[in-house]
Amino acid sequence: MNRENFHAPQAGQVVLAPSGYWAFVPAPLPPKIDYDPGLVVALSRADAALSELSGLGRYMINPHLLIASYIRKEAVLSSRIEGTRAGIADLLIDDLESPNNHKDDDIKEVQNYVAALEYGIERLNSLPLSLRLVREIHARLMEGVRGGNAAPGEFRRSQNWIGPAGSTLVDATYVPPPPSEMTDCLGNWEMFLQESGSFPELIQCAILHAQFEAIHPFLDGNGRIGRLLITLFLIERGRLSQPLLYLSAYIEAHRQEYYDLLQRISTEGDWSSWFHYFLYGVEETCRQAVHQAGALMELREQLHREMRNKPKAATLIDPLFVNPYMTVSRAAELLSVSLPTARQAIQTLEESGILQEVTGRAWGKTYVESQILSLIENTL
Repeated sequence: MNRENFHAPQAGQVVLAPSGYWAFVPAPLPPKIDYDPGLVVALSRADAALSELSGLGRYMINPHLLIASYIRKEAVLSSRIEGTRAGIADLLIDDLESPNNHKDDDIKEVQNYVAALEYGIERLNSLPLSLRLVREIHARLMEGVRGGNAAPGEFRRSQNWIGPAGSTLVDATYVPPPPSEMTDCLGNWEMFLQESGSFPELIQCAILHAQFEAIHPFLDGNGRIGRLLITLFLIERGRLSQPLLYLSAYIEAHRQEYYDLLQRISTEGDWSSWFHYFLYGVEETCRQAVHQAGALMELREQLHREMRNKPKAATLIDPLFVNPYMTVSRAAELLSVSLPTARQAIQTLEESGILQEVTGRAWGKTYVESQILSLIENTL
């Protein structure tokens, strides 16, 4: 790591580790914040968009129909930023199989992200967002996947670094705090996490995310945990009534800018540019989520109207919004009926143009509601 690139004392300091390499130790939180007019406007717009999304989640009749697809899309995109190539369709089809029958490493990593996020949301009912909960979530994220031997659920005891493939501690772009310095950084991070009422929640959330990435406390999985914490923080603070906000789609679309701005905090002490990026991402993501929710709910009403005189087929409509893929065995389980009866319900949906068969096989057929899948893939 080139220590000459880090020339903002207010951002932190470059230290010489006992092993002879240079590493960066970020300054304690909070940073000095300049609430200039541009930042105030950006904060106001993001805050209004977040409130609109939270209000929508509070008054939806069946919010779980959206939450399932939102979580899975977030899992796919957040994992893709880290190099996986599984798509949302791959994940949804895999969900039809036995949950322990994952043959693809990428899909297993995405499934772990879903499990970690769902665990974190549930755990907030009994444990506040904290370093302990961060470790518990990390253990679920890394269980049985590539990197799973990198101390799941434990903060690192050795040095990691960030840089191009093949880089070392010497030529890395960024080297986070050595383990000896990291503990104090994490303690300060947790104290700032527990601050309440002193900062706008979105500004505090932006700071927490950036500082977590600067500390990089795990040997693997830091990016995914850092993005996951955004949603958990906003849920805990009551700013999200349902887990409907995920920034990975925005970050994936502006990935290099994301990395550059996080690096500029360390090298230049430039928090302002990061705040603008984060707040615009929140605003844009919230607007898209509201639009998608409306489109999905309109489609749900339309499909129920079409099936209003066909009760068994109608019962399968809502599960299609959780997973737009359907098999006869899944339909039989959902309807608590025999396979022939379930096959008839699926045939009704197929004849109405709601389901399309996608395998071309005579047996073991899989069907999809393509309108729902398209909304999940393209709007979210």
